[in-house]
Amino acid sequence: MLKRFAALFLIVLALGLQGCISSAGGLQAYNDSYEGYEFLYPMGWVPVEIDNGPDAVFHDIINPSENVSVIISPVSEGKTLQDLGTPTEVGYKLSKSITSLTDDDRNVELVNAQSFSVEDKLYYVLEYIADVPSGIRHNLASVIVRRGQLYTFNASVPESRWDKMKNLVKQSVASFSVY
Repeated sequence: MLKRFAALFLIVLALGLQGCISSAGGLQAYNDSYEGYEFLYPMGWVPVEIDNGPDAVFHDIINPSENVSVIISPVSEGKTLQDLGTPTEVGYKLSKSITSLTDDDRNVELVNAQSFSVEDKLYYVLEYIADVPSGIRHNLASVIVRRGQLYTFNASVPESRWDKMKNLVKQSVASFSVY
């Protein structure tokens, strides 16, 4: 009888703990079936509506400057990501578009640019350090061209929180998929 009780207790405990643990290590899923993309973002972050802004934005409740966003921009018909340039060239162009968005003093440095393919879809992953008026930020972006659109998934955190957040941010950026 005691063995059965112990076995039942362990099963209930295991099931209870399983419900507390995310399968992606602190990430939850978002899917936009209309625009055709999905990604994982950190648990506890909430969606934010921005008029005339990114297609999707999520940020941390406690540290709202920590965020992920998706921007969708048109590209010329028939253009591929490779047509736009190498990862470094595209990363440099995006860094220049970031600095031209506002009149603020911004210094954005591309520190890493890579490419990878998933199911015959080419993605570029770009890493930036941005010196902006609010402080130094660490940004990771994943870009892909699909259906005549450039999809840019960006994750941004203050540099002071980078060491704590980098694993979640990297997993989030790596999870971005356009279908």
